[in-house]
Amino acid sequence: MITGKYPNLRMRRSRKNSWSRRLVQENSLSYNDLILPIFLTDGSNQKIPIKSMPNIYRYSIDRLSKIIDKSIKKKIPMVALFPQTKIKLKNPLGSEALNENNLVCKAIRYIKKRYKNEIGIMCDVALDPYTSHGHDGLLKNSKIVNDETINVLVKQSLLQASMGCDVIAPSDMMDGRIGKIRKELDKNKFEDVQIISYAVKYASSFYGPFRDAVGSKGALRGDKKTYQMDFKNTNEALREVSIDIKEGADMVMVKPGLPYLDIIKNVKEHFKIPVLAYQVSGEYSLIANGIKQGIIDDNVIYETLMAFKRAGSNAIISYFADQINLDF
Repeated sequence: MITGKYPNLRMRRSRKNSWSRRLVQENSLSYNDLILPIFLTDGSNQKIPIKSMPNIYRYSIDRLSKIIDKSIKKKIPMVALFPQTKIKLKNPLGSEALNENNLVCKAIRYIKKRYKNEIGIMCDVALDPYTSHGHDGLLKNSKIVNDETINVLVKQSLLQASMGCDVIAPSDMMDGRIGKIRKELDKNKFEDVQIISYAVKYASSFYGPFRDAVGSKGALRGDKKTYQMDFKNTNEALREVSIDIKEGADMVMVKPGLPYLDIIKNVKEHFKIPVLAYQVSGEYSLIANGIKQGIIDDNVIYETLMAFKRAGSNAIISYFADQINLDF
């Protein structure tokens, strides 16, 4: 219901001063709302720029302290780890995902040893950084097989939990994996390890720079449309979220972010569960390059992150997390 009319009601009165605008603002954004993704690489003393993502780097384990220190200083609650696996370690089965000395496992141990519980660690559960064909699951007869893939994802989840991972984040979009992972975590006394389900992950063209960063783009055979969602669908997203909640997800993810604000809003309104958005690599690179070329100014970073909050996101995974200044 709209009450009042001009000239008795002047909406601009509340916009006149900074203090009054702050009084009536409906949403806020702080570092508490952000999760920083970090790309890992082999070697020592490595900080390698990613050409398709301005100001984003791959870090060797011994260089992680600088970026973790910065995150803790800003009070960013959690980092998300993604590996660039050497080509020689990749195979059709993604076996490196189950190696306790893979990049992710080594990074977890390093962070936990140095920082204890000062910052949370989120680990991706999927096989695409480890498979020679670039898919998130096992490939048999040109088909991504669901149940066989889940068996590997369960083992990957247990391994990451045993290393000290705080939040398991299955991003593979296999049917039924949340329930099986939750059951095995609980069975192995990891009942306090949380699960963020990439419940709504669309088959999107916005993932290109990420695939560059983890080294899966050149390897990818075909596309991922048989397991990632059709971006023309809305109700399907609600079904996916409903299933994952029943299977034991603590939080759910919508990915990508900005093109799917309507989905974030729908999920939040229907389920009242913590909802995360992923401002993915393609979104980041478009914005970062626009700023770099002077087409837009850097205030757009804050504007886009606030859009996620306005839509209902509890938190946002963003490559801007450690770049944006929220100290005002």
